[in-house]
Amino acid sequence: MRVISGKYKGKILSGFDIKGTRPTMDRVKESMFAIIQNYLKDSICLDLFAGSGSLGIEALSNGAKKCYFVDNNKVAIETIKKNTLKIDNKEIIQEDCFKALLQFKNKVKFDVIFLDPPYHDNLLNQVLEKIIEYNLLNKNGIIVCELEDELLTTNLTLFKEKKYGSKQVKIFLKSNVKET
Repeated sequence: MRVISGKYKGKILSGFDIKGTRPTMDRVKESMFAIIQNYLKDSICLDLFAGSGSLGIEALSNGAKKCYFVDNNKVAIETIKKNTLKIDNKEIIQEDCFKALLQFKNKVKFDVIFLDPPYHDNLLNQVLEKIIEYNLLNKNGIIVCELEDELLTTNLTLFKEKKYGSKQVKIFLKSNVKET
């Protein structure tokens, strides 16, 4: 597993073997970042269910201003710390996803949110609902979801959808969500 582009291109990342996680394949990550590259410069990102931190590190490598890495798994948190050792513009939080989202409410708004929860836990709809309820996405923000076969029901605008075998990447825009 490695960083595929930008400032940290070629950096080898640990964490492909963290129990309960599955790394995003390089070809999927490359395609995903080609689609969202115009959203990354000076952005504030959230890598929820961060695992190794691969997606957030890729965002930082491509011009994001700051990334918050959140995972509930202690081994994942230690791996993120190792993988981001020489990266300053980060915050690493070991917390349940819903508690973390609540902590961000009224404090941080994100330009890019990466959601790659454990498959078959059916968390995406609940997480998307909380992101909208807590108004955590900036006006022109995007949410990048990696999923397998989960049916998503959200009032966000689907911007792009790609399939890679059994995996899907769906990118949503905030555009039609009413501000609260």
